[in-house]
Amino acid sequence: MKNKFLTPILFFLFGAISLTSCVGKGKYLAARANADQLRADSVKLASQLATQAENISSLQSTNASLQQQISTLQAQMDSANKTNAGALAQSQRRLETLQSLIDQQRKTTSELRQKMNDALKGFTSNELTVSVKNGKVYVSLQENLLFPSGSAVVNPKGKQALGRLAGVLTINPDINVNIEGHTDSIPIRTRYEDNWALSVARATSIVRILTKDYGIDPIRIIASGHSLYDPVDSNATNEGRAKNRRTEIILSPKLDELYRIIEQGAGQ
Repeated sequence: MKNKFLTPILFFLFGAISLTSCVGKGKYLAARANADQLRADSVKLASQLATQAENISSLQSTNASLQQQISTLQAQMDSANKTNAGALAQSQRRLETLQSLIDQQRKTTSELRQKMNDALKGFTSNELTVSVKNGKVYVSLQENLLFPSGSAVVNPKGKQALGRLAGVLTINPDINVNIEGHTDSIPIRTRYEDNWALSVARATSIVRILTKDYGIDPIRIIASGHSLYDPVDSNATNEGRAKNRRTEIILSPKLDELYRIIEQGAGQ
């Protein structure tokens, strides 16, 4: 009877022990798998950390190189700014000097015009005019004041006008003189070959009077003839042709210093 009850109890106890053993082994295997996974994750994380450390080191090196480049460029920019500032200041000084010379040239031209107006008072506008054009003083003397028709011999009244003009040139030695002869379009019938020859002959006649009679330095004077090709009025009327038959004495203040500054600026 005891064996009859003992056997089921033993089976129960054995089953419980076996079940307990199975449960413990499962937990162990699960814990071991979890530990293996943690170790794998740890290795992976360590590898990632090492890669990140390398990237950080590379970025730090790149940043240091860029900072060095920035410093170099900044130094170059500072140097360039100093150079440009110096060049700008020099250009500004040159412009101020140039403007001063231009203002002086305008003042000299204005004063010269007034001197010519004062010296040539008494002559009518039909005989001569004084004007300013392109920074130069133009003394335009008509044929009826200077020459007989078709001739290059200066009249006495023309010599009087030239004498007064020469007086101004004598006390203003820095004035260059350009003498231009002009004719109308009517072909001449005198000893001159054509209007070209007459216009040049009239200009050189005035040069001889200014240099020989009044002592003006010949190096200051240029003579030229324009024939009929630079009219101031129409050649279709008597009045227009009379205006075109003229000799222009063009007075120019010397601009050597002005030209030097302009050329220096262009070269730089």
